[in-house]
This record gives sequence, C-alpha cells and structure tokens, in this order.
Amino acid sequence: MIETAFLGVPGVNAWIFFGLSVAACCTSIVAMVTGTAGGLLLLAIMAFFFEPTTLLPLHTIIMLLTSVHVAILFWRYTLKATVLPFLGGSIAGAALGGQIFIALPAAILQGIIGIFIFILILTWLPKIASAGGETKRFAVVGFGVTFLGIFVSATGSLLASFVASASPDRRNHVATMGALMICSHVTKIVAFGVLGIALSAYVPLIIAMVAGAATGNWIGGQMLDRMQEQIFRTLFKVLLTILGLRLLWVGARGLGWF
Repeated sequence: MIETAFLGVPGVNAWIFFGLSVAACCTSIVAMVTGTAGGLLLLAIMAFFFEPTTLLPLHTIIMLLTSVHVAILFWRYTLKATVLPFLGGSIAGAALGGQIFIALPAAILQGIIGIFIFILILTWLPKIASAGGETKRFAVVGFGVTFLGIFVSATGSLLASFVASASPDRRNHVATMGALMICSHVTKIVAFGVLGIALSAYVPLIIAMVAGAATGNWIGGQMLDRMQEQIFRTLFKVLLTILGLRLLWVGARGLGWF
C-alpha cells in the first residue's frame, strides 16, 4: 500500500514527492536556458496535486528560495537600479491583491491570466517594454507582477519581457529576474501570511523541491555560459509567445468565452 502522507506531507505519496522534486530540477533548467517559463511549468505540474489555496502559496515559497539561489549564482550580473523601484511596486501590489484574494470567484481568477496576452506584444515589440524611465517602469511592473501573482503565482513570464528589454546580456537577464522575483515572492508570502495560510506540514516537500531546483539552476547555469546570445534570445521569444497564447486560451475559457 502506497503512503498517502509521505514524511507527513498531506495527500502526497513517495512517488509524487520525488516526482515533484525532479520536476523542480527540470523546470529550473528550462528557466535558466530560456530566461522564462520555469515557474509556470512547475505551477502547471503542481496543479495536478494541490488545491489553489495551497498551491499558490506553496509554489510561491518554492520559487522564492529558487530565486535566491539564482540571484546568488549570478549576483554580479544583476541590474541593481531596477531592484528598489520594483520592490516598492511589489509592496503596493501585494497589499492590494491580499485584500481581494479570497473574494474573487474562480472564473475571474482564471480570467486574470488572460492579461498575459501582453506577453506577446512585449516580446515582439521591445520598444513598448522599454518605454519610459527605468525607475518608473519597474515600479509599475513590480506592482502589476506582484498583484497578479497573488492570484496566479507564476508571473515571471510577464516580468521577463521587461527584463529582456533592459538586459544587454543573457546573464543580466537571468540574474535580474532572480533578484526581482525575490522581491515579488517575499511580498506575496507576507500577504499570504496575513491571510492565515499555513504550510508547515509541507516543509519536507519544500526542502526537497528547492534542492531539486538548486541542482537544476547549477546545470542550467553551466549550459547558459556555453550558449550563444542569439540562441538564448530566440528561445526566449519563441517560448514566451507559446506561453502567452496558452495563457490567453486558459483565461478565455475561464471567462466562458468559448
């Protein structure tokens, strides 16, 4: 008989436990070599096993710790001028999003994902993603990414378009994504804590998945160093466009448009 609470994690057997750890590793490799999508792919996998009220804060904690590791690996490449404006916007976004997290019906929560259609525009029209002063731009992006992150968690794909426009090198992109997502995840976790969402029973799973993600970060980092800049940029655009189309589809179905 298979355990249904492996190491005390509710509803998680040994197969799921180790499978999610491997998934965290693989999606981290994807995130490193494409500059996006890792968090969203992991969220999609985790959604098979957890209810939204557990899934979103659990995913946020795992992605926070993963982002910390990325930021440490590539800290010298971080575009530091973007961090404080983004953090200010993130605090405001989390404060507002936390107020209405429970109040919105499921269809509206799914419909919010439709906003990611802007990913398509921002990916192929970089002038839009670089419009305005950097300080103001990243403050606004910090607000939007964190506000939406309260409801759909994996908003790194939206942020990636703006980071790509500001990054002269693929390492700048990866490092800055890590630093900015730390800001977003920390403010979301504070908001979830205020909402009284406790995840202490999931600590063993969090540790295992973060260890898997750290391994993936290291492997992906080695691949990134050997990758040509043009290949990275092309992979980024293609994968982000595919994700944008998929998210638009999910959002439209959630709103009952078809």
